[in-house]
Amino acid sequence: MTARNFIEAVNGQTVFPPPIWMMRQAGRYLPEYRSMRQKAGSFLDLCYNPDFAVEVTLQPIRRFGFDAAILFSDILVVPHALGRDLRFEEGVGPRMEPLAEAEIDDLAQEGGDFHNRLAPIYETVGRLRSTLAPETALIGFCGAPWTVATYMIAGRGTPDQAPARLFGYSSPEAFARLLDVIAVRSAEYLIRQADAGADALQIFDSWAGVLDEESFQAWCVRPMAEIVRRVRARHPHVPIIGFPKGAGAFYGDYRAATGVTVLGLDWTVPLGQARALQKRGAVQGNLDPMRLCAGGRALDEGVDAILEALGGGPLIFNLGHGVTPQTPIAHVERMVSRVREASR
Repeated sequence: MTARNFIEAVNGQTVFPPPIWMMRQAGRYLPEYRSMRQKAGSFLDLCYNPDFAVEVTLQPIRRFGFDAAILFSDILVVPHALGRDLRFEEGVGPRMEPLAEAEIDDLAQEGGDFHNRLAPIYETVGRLRSTLAPETALIGFCGAPWTVATYMIAGRGTPDQAPARLFGYSSPEAFARLLDVIAVRSAEYLIRQADAGADALQIFDSWAGVLDEESFQAWCVRPMAEIVRRVRARHPHVPIIGFPKGAGAFYGDYRAATGVTVLGLDWTVPLGQARALQKRGAVQGNLDPMRLCAGGRALDEGVDAILEALGGGPLIFNLGHGVTPQTPIAHVERMVSRVREASR
């Protein structure tokens, strides 16, 4: 397996066994990650210190030999670089000062410090690409405007992101301006990652599944399409993976409407639907992370079903969301072996 195989797969060619990586593959299920996290002192220090970020990005590559490494960072570094406060509370998650409508225009004027604040991340990408073996692809990423905006408005994650939905319905013009600001800056951020050596880019829309049809088009699809347009103007050949988690029936038109190269599928997407989506281009996913956590028969059956349904077309094998902290390492090893030892 080479990085070219990964790029061929994301660009629509069938590679079997398919390339494999995991969302959140550098994380708390790894003892070496927990050790490094403690050494760093804070989660943001882990993200912004290139020595730490390079190390934790490489840890799962060394252990499992995944076909792609994904930059270790967080989707909220974009609002942080725009001057919003950000902290991660142990056992709670990200916390920000909720964004007021009156602050949106000021946010749009935030200028020269944006890329200076993100410079350590660009350094991390460059160092990773020069350190990784040629056969390992490097994925850069950002959060989608809708998902990033939900945290900026509520100041935290909520069960159904009602604060952001209410804001969008109550102040649609202001909300559209906020999404535009995030889209423009996120595109710049991705372009800089590609400049530094990222082979592919992923955009996480983790809260796409809470929206109705009209809002999905306005708040997910429209800003995503703008990001893709801007990135393609600078890097026309860098593949872009879109992951609108929970999009359900809205997956059908998402690739064409946004221009993404690959559809990242969550674990609720039926394999019959996934197979239909695969006819239009590569798909990524979509093993239930709880199957990986459970291991044994549940894991084997989940892996085999995906390979049977999707292995005959362009596929990047992945989970349908991030690996959970309680997942045994032996289960990850078993999953990787089962994918790589599969035969048609």
